[in-house]
Amino acid sequence: MANKIPTALVSDFDGTISDDDFFNYVSRRWLGEKALDPWREYTEGKKTHFEALREIFASLRVEQPAFDDFIREIKIDPGFFTVADYCRRRDIPVYVCSAGCDYYIDKLAGKEMADCRVRLVANHGVYSPETGLVMTPPPENSPFYDPNTGISKAAVVAYLQQRGYRVVYCGDGMPDVAAAAIADVVFARKMLLLQCRQLNIPAEELTDFNQVYRFLKGEKQ
Repeated sequence: MANKIPTALVSDFDGTISDDDFFNYVSRRWLGEKALDPWREYTEGKKTHFEALREIFASLRVEQPAFDDFIREIKIDPGFFTVADYCRRRDIPVYVCSAGCDYYIDKLAGKEMADCRVRLVANHGVYSPETGLVMTPPPENSPFYDPNTGISKAAVVAYLQQRGYRVVYCGDGMPDVAAAAIADVVFARKMLLLQCRQLNIPAEELTDFNQVYRFLKGEKQ
């Protein structure tokens, strides 16, 4: 009997593991509607995704304890850690890929991700009240570098596929489309789900990560 192809899981963070994009959280709390002008320019093709987020995040001027406390209040899907722990126990690689940055992901879920051996691929972020949240992309020679978003989620999917994995991908937005287009199994919500339907990319609507857990568990039975 042939060996079964091993599975790997790759997931977006903002709006997929968390309820919404981080720039939406901070704009509602501190920045206001005007601060989203860079995002509107991105949607109009005038700025890259990375440039838009960098400008929004750099405009923050909040004392660090208040900012960090705010981050820790953000809701994330508890089912993700059920999935991550299941994958840890069965040696299924898990990658979280974010075109946002590692600063708020580490504050919000860094310990749990480390405990479950989840690998984070994201832009780097450093915060101070004087400079805001300063976002830096990976080096251009990084295998996961992308000039539009900083990191390429599709490159992470391809990296795992080249190593023999069947990749399950979870996402919600435009930066997830290229990854979803080459992934073997796709769970999608919001804009990504609409794009998958328009581009005939097979995808199941993602409601929560308990759904992904049931899928992975069913595969192993």
